[in-house]
Amino acid sequence: MDQDYMWSLFLDRDGVINERIPGAYIKDWNDFQFTPGTLEAFAHFNQIFGRVFIVTNQQGIGKGLMTQDDLSVLHQKMEAAIITHGGRIDGIYTCPDLASQTNNCRKPNPALALQAKADFPDVDFSSSIMVGDSLSDIQFGQKLGMRTVLIDTKEDEREQWAVARTAGWKPHLSLPNLASLTAHIPDLVS
Repeated sequence: MDQDYMWSLFLDRDGVINERIPGAYIKDWNDFQFTPGTLEAFAHFNQIFGRVFIVTNQQGIGKGLMTQDDLSVLHQKMEAAIITHGGRIDGIYTCPDLASQTNNCRKPNPALALQAKADFPDVDFSSSIMVGDSLSDIQFGQKLGMRTVLIDTKEDEREQWAVARTAGWKPHLSLPNLASLTAHIPDLVS
């Protein structure tokens, strides 16, 4: 499939690009581990999507467990590894706000996507895919009119998903990992 500059890919980070640590935060590069096949998938995405973004809630900053500089160093190393494997990231958008904070920028709030659109006005949310591992990721994408893909690995959200589905929240596709997305892209962008 050739690159289609009209399509953008939005990716959550923890649990999608890298292994999640349940009940903990990825605070530095030593904690970060790519999910299997992710680096190769980025090389494939580079050939297909006009834009590739990461949109990630990082309340560990708000809790004082890490600094914005710590997160920037981690993201620089992550991006370097992705580039080394033939991929790219056009922008990384993070929200350091606490979930308890009112008017926060956390997904499902669309603030991170709106920042990406401000930086890249050619982004069309109706020609975008959001990939995440939580209900808030899917809500974020669907509120903006994106096609959505759930990386279905969070056992602790199964009950929450059952309720959400009855309320009309369901992803366009559920997959076991990011690497498996590459085989399904033609169906999502047609």
